[in-house]
Amino acid sequence: MVRQQRVSMKIFVTGLRGFPDVPGGVERHCEELYPRIAAKGHEVVAAVRAPYQTYDGERWRGVAFVSLDCPTSTRFEAITHTFKAMLAARRHKPDIVHIHAIGPSLLAPLGRFLGMRIVSTHHGHDYNREKWGGFAKRMLKLGEWLGCKFSNRVIVISESIRNVLAEKHGCERTTVIPNGVTVRARVSTTDYLERLGVEPGGYVLAVSRLVPEKGLHDLIEAFEHAPEGMKLVIAGDSDHDSEYKRKLVETAEQNERIIMPGYVRGNDLAELYSHARLFVLPSYHEGLPIVALEAMSYGLPLLLSDIVPNKDVGLPERHYYPVGDADALATHMKRMLGEVHEEGAFEEMVRTKYDWDVIAGRTEQVYREVAGV
Repeated sequence: MVRQQRVSMKIFVTGLRGFPDVPGGVERHCEELYPRIAAKGHEVVAAVRAPYQTYDGERWRGVAFVSLDCPTSTRFEAITHTFKAMLAARRHKPDIVHIHAIGPSLLAPLGRFLGMRIVSTHHGHDYNREKWGGFAKRMLKLGEWLGCKFSNRVIVISESIRNVLAEKHGCERTTVIPNGVTVRARVSTTDYLERLGVEPGGYVLAVSRLVPEKGLHDLIEAFEHAPEGMKLVIAGDSDHDSEYKRKLVETAEQNERIIMPGYVRGNDLAELYSHARLFVLPSYHEGLPIVALEAMSYGLPLLLSDIVPNKDVGLPERHYYPVGDADALATHMKRMLGEVHEEGAFEEMVRTKYDWDVIAGRTEQVYREVAGV
């Protein structure tokens, strides 16, 4: 019997700012996913936003880039770029156009009008973020509805999102494919820690954008009750300057126990994960938090707010506290800092549920079903 060769596809990707090393959950997702899709023999073209794309090559790990200019205002950036990307996609004649996030999904009807097959990924209910005003929230909700109505298939990153879409929009063309994580061995180096002035095992770690919905103000308030000698490292930055970011930075500058090094990547970030005493994610809004999965992959004990997307990670109840309750966060944090934790307790969960190679295979299968190949 002759084995039939699998047909390769052309995939056009939009809805992201860019990669590699561009901050953001969607960006991290695409950075891990699409080189794996390309390695399966498919042609992958990613439309990236010129103001954010730091990599100046035309191709990275098998993924080709189309760099398109766009405004950097929060209101018009995504919609303008996605509109240009849809026109560019038509010229490339892809088998699949994959739109990431509900804002860019506003253009799903345009893609279908232009005769393209659309897959969209719902990464989270972005209209719940505090930074959006009333008009922007309405547009994001419209994008969610249009993505459900006009996409040939909707990928959702959690069961809770699938349930919401079914209840609100009657959306049944959904497939649950979570975010993933690459399991990495802990590093033994401490050069970066020494530059920051922290000791291995002597700090609590948060990795986050500096925006209100991440709840870092609650963490800073709760950390006032942390044991003496313990420090707090908040690794991350914000896409745009804001009053919230300035207040966080001012607070850190006035407290020698709080360190905010900005956006951290590569081996420096690996050091932070490898030697932290505890990882905390105090967010009010998430999709499925990649940073929590990364902390799990390094074998760290975790403490997360009890919002539904964080609960979707599947940790035991003792690893959650009531969102927005700084006093409860302080109590739980003090308890966990005083405990001896089993190293690598969640590694098997990460390997079986959140493996990027498995996720790439499941995404490829969605593409084949939609493209009919």
